[in-house]
Amino acid sequence: MGYRVVVVGATGNVGREMLNVLAEREFPIDELAAVASARSQGDEIEFGETGRMLKVRNIEHFDFAGWDIALFAAGSDVAATYAPKAAAAGCAVIDNSSLYRMDPDVPLVVPEVNPDAIDGYKAKNIIANPNCSTAQMVVVLKPLHDAARIKRVVVSTYQSVSGAGKQGMDELFEQSRNIFVGDPAVPTKFTKQIAFNVIPHIDSFLDDGSTKEEWKMVVETKKILDPKVKVTATCVRVPVFVGHSESINIEFEDELSAEQAMDLLREAPGVMLIDKREDGGYVTPVECVGDGATFVSRVREDPTVDSGLTLWCVSDNLRKGAALNAVQIAELLGRRHLKKG
Repeated sequence: MGYRVVVVGATGNVGREMLNVLAEREFPIDELAAVASARSQGDEIEFGETGRMLKVRNIEHFDFAGWDIALFAAGSDVAATYAPKAAAAGCAVIDNSSLYRMDPDVPLVVPEVNPDAIDGYKAKNIIANPNCSTAQMVVVLKPLHDAARIKRVVVSTYQSVSGAGKQGMDELFEQSRNIFVGDPAVPTKFTKQIAFNVIPHIDSFLDDGSTKEEWKMVVETKKILDPKVKVTATCVRVPVFVGHSESINIEFEDELSAEQAMDLLREAPGVMLIDKREDGGYVTPVECVGDGATFVSRVREDPTVDSGLTLWCVSDNLRKGAALNAVQIAELLGRRHLKKG
């Protein structure tokens, strides 16, 4: 017996990827609804590569009663209006927006890291999916933290334009084309030219000079991994279509060598270690697209602290950073609480 599943925001980048992942992982589904805004009503969207077409329904008229799980990929405004309605109707909500992540009554879950947190979902019948950059980082940090207790993390991100949605991807494409033909590359989605450039600014600025994206990485890591871990982040938008990269420096309470860390990472769920220490012996974002793993390379000891490591990780932000993690949460919810499939 399967579940009745709703994908909200099904026509967007993440929503489409959720449909792909549900199909690929053969999630047990009895009925599936693709839901989006009124302007997409009646459009057809494919369920993964199954050949099955779904007619998009208008969220304004959708009744969540009788549905088991709703995967929300439609942003904070939609989540604010419709997630509580779905939850109140008895449909468990897994929300990809930032709206509920720091709500103390809403678990923020990465299944490889803090699966037990999901048990608190009944308080609001909502589970939050973390920020894409946080998700890939904590998957890597978890086995290292268990082994040697992390004191401090310094992370610099190199985030692809798909993190800003279809508009971000379109802007990179159009600006690149314009530059090649000699036309101006005028920014509209981003604050500065993104083609052949990097922008050290994602989301709005806060009073302390950090951005909201950087703040998310700090507070979400503490909630998911350990509130005692100190985190500082610099988040940068780069001219890559899909795939986020991170340079992570970690300081530990106990000694942990690079060799020990690599042994741990080889066995860690959701992690793929590729570190050959030779030309091309590492993973770049282009190579991670379409894969669910977080790839780790360039693991080395930091001689400036008593016990420290530096490493590089990349992950498909539309997958582990959003769609895959949401489906993994749904799988976890089914195993521990819904128990149908």
